[in-house]
Amino acid sequence: MTRRPPTHPTADPAADPAAVPAIDPDEVDLAVEIAGVPFATPVMTASGCAAAGRELAPFLDVAAIGAVVTKSVLLDPRSGRATPRMVETPSGMLNSIGLQGPGIDAFLASDLPWLVQQGAQPVVSIAGGSLGEYAELGRRVGAAPGVAAVEINISCPNVENRGLVFACDPFAAARAVSAARRGIPKDIPVLAKLSPDVTDIVVVAEAVMEAGATGLSLVNTTLGLEIDPVTLRPALAGVTGGLSGPAIRPMALRCVWQVHAALPDVPLIGIGGVRTGFDALQFLAAGATAVQVGTVTFHDPSSPARVGHELRAELAARGAISPREVVGVAHRPAGTPASREEAPA
Repeated sequence: MTRRPPTHPTADPAADPAAVPAIDPDEVDLAVEIAGVPFATPVMTASGCAAAGRELAPFLDVAAIGAVVTKSVLLDPRSGRATPRMVETPSGMLNSIGLQGPGIDAFLASDLPWLVQQGAQPVVSIAGGSLGEYAELGRRVGAAPGVAAVEINISCPNVENRGLVFACDPFAAARAVSAARRGIPKDIPVLAKLSPDVTDIVVVAEAVMEAGATGLSLVNTTLGLEIDPVTLRPALAGVTGGLSGPAIRPMALRCVWQVHAALPDVPLIGIGGVRTGFDALQFLAAGATAVQVGTVTFHDPSSPARVGHELRAELAARGAISPREVVGVAHRPAGTPASREEAPA
């Protein structure tokens, strides 16, 4: 058995009784379950960064990563917001795409069947402008073959009418999730995607779980603005956009930490600035069962697969044979060994 030092070392084993010897990465099984549904790895794509996955196919095997989370699907085709609608920022980017997409009919006719044919695990993200649209999208997607899970996007900041960001209010968030949940079979996990732009994300998390969600995606982009250096006006045509990338990772980790502390049995998907295996490990330690990789794919389209390989090495360096062993470990008292029975399914 090989021994490798951690790339991000833990405390000195002599001072930390929880420290264990490294193991060979081949001994690590990355498989996880979310509400009874198996995923080959805890690393997924993030919604909105690669449409329905075809763009990534030349760079990685979409069937080998945990899941392909589709760009949010709307009921009708939508052209999105005016250009320019993307701008680079320090350690991240702003986007103001406006949920552009072909609509549910085209998605079900072309994109979803392609994912199923590839052997991928499709997590279908849906977004609506009204409760009726969420209900119809839930019914349509819930009846489609091959769907591994449904992510209900109630938190996109890139809409012209900020009143449509349901996740900013616990009552509105719960109503949207409840509307979509009614048409989705009980054996398909429903993940509510929440916004960090709230006073208390735990209150919203509790509301959507009571409304029928089986897990939570934490978090969507946060609202931001960039000034053009030449015009000294907003760089985006829509003025504001969603900030993503490494710049928001500490905030996203905070959200995962807070929600896991309040709802330790709820499966959480960590999202926000994941670009390395150690980034993913941080989210698991904070309480996430899985992670999504998004912004980094714009310059490294193979990153969802790479992050999975790096996570395997990070776990092996710490003697963990499964991601389950480290889920929520950051909440435990120092020196407490990880238990393979404590992680949420």
